[in-house]
Amino acid sequence: MSSFVLLAGGAVGLPPVAAGVARSTGDSLSSTPSGVRSAPGNPRGRASVPAEARAVDTSRPTRVVGRGTPASCTSQAVVAAVAAGGIITFSCGPKPVTIRMKATAKVVNTSARVVLDGGGKVTLSGEGRRRILYMNTCDKAQKWTTSHCQDQDRPQLTVQNLTFADGNATGQRADGGGGGAVFVRGGRLKVVGSSFVRNRCEPTGPDLGGAAIRVLDQWRDQPVYVVDSTFGGAAGQGGVCSNGGALSSIGVSWVILNSVMTHNRAIGNGANPARGGTPGGGSGGAVYTDGDRFTVRIAGSVIEHNSAAEGGGAVFFVSNDRTGGMTIEKSILRDNRSGKFETKGFPGIFFLGAGRPKTVSSTLR
Repeated sequence: MSSFVLLAGGAVGLPPVAAGVARSTGDSLSSTPSGVRSAPGNPRGRASVPAEARAVDTSRPTRVVGRGTPASCTSQAVVAAVAAGGIITFSCGPKPVTIRMKATAKVVNTSARVVLDGGGKVTLSGEGRRRILYMNTCDKAQKWTTSHCQDQDRPQLTVQNLTFADGNATGQRADGGGGGAVFVRGGRLKVVGSSFVRNRCEPTGPDLGGAAIRVLDQWRDQPVYVVDSTFGGAAGQGGVCSNGGALSSIGVSWVILNSVMTHNRAIGNGANPARGGTPGGGSGGAVYTDGDRFTVRIAGSVIEHNSAAEGGGAVFFVSNDRTGGMTIEKSILRDNRSGKFETKGFPGIFFLGAGRPKTVSSTLR
């Protein structure tokens, strides 16, 4: 593909650039290194983070998982803590620990707020068998608290300083399926300083997706914030799903700040809606969005080495009523392979919305 630096108002062809170096008229950004990152997110991202998108103060937790040893940090303890709600931290000893989830942790909808803070040391593993975290305000099994479950302000779910590994939502088709690590419908979701690796969901099918995160509905159409987080990050670490190898949503806005998405794959076949004789899917290597009025903002982020069997190797964006818009600021999107289609002039992106994507001080190639 051709190389471009995209500024508000146009594209300028560039000569080849050295590996790992971004051409940008704004703040300098770095490519994702090939090795495992010591911390999630893009350390050179310079996007401003609004107060509501920042990490929650967990210095006074409501409850603590564990009693200071790895053995005390169990799946059962996590499930119970999430069901009880509040601010949840972990005490698993001084070294990093992996908690192998034997059941999906489910938010109860009577909780006003649920915050999970792993302190940068905790990995929740779905063992390649199950979804890790679930919140659904329209699921009566988790208590139906309002008559307008699709648009209520709570629970407000925050995950921060955690790693979600090997989640798998294959076979979980309620509300359309998807969300190998995290599934959310209703309330609010925020993700800060977290990593998502090797998550999975259905390999085929139109509209379902989100190997890491699937979101349907947010209170008053407020955005999901993803801040200082990594999805994949190295070869073999990315998510795989029919659509949206990292993120997927319908009718939901996203603000993605100072984050990294690499080596994620959309592997479905037949696009959306599915072509005749195909199961459908294969769009949005990293991000898949669909619906009506919604927006996507990507700032200070690196999205590269993702792929889609059909369209949008980096981002698939379809606003059905063409009212939604996308903005890319001070970011790098490159080497994202679109198997069959993408929007001319925007490598790795398939966009149907209001006008064209707005780009500021970003590299797309």
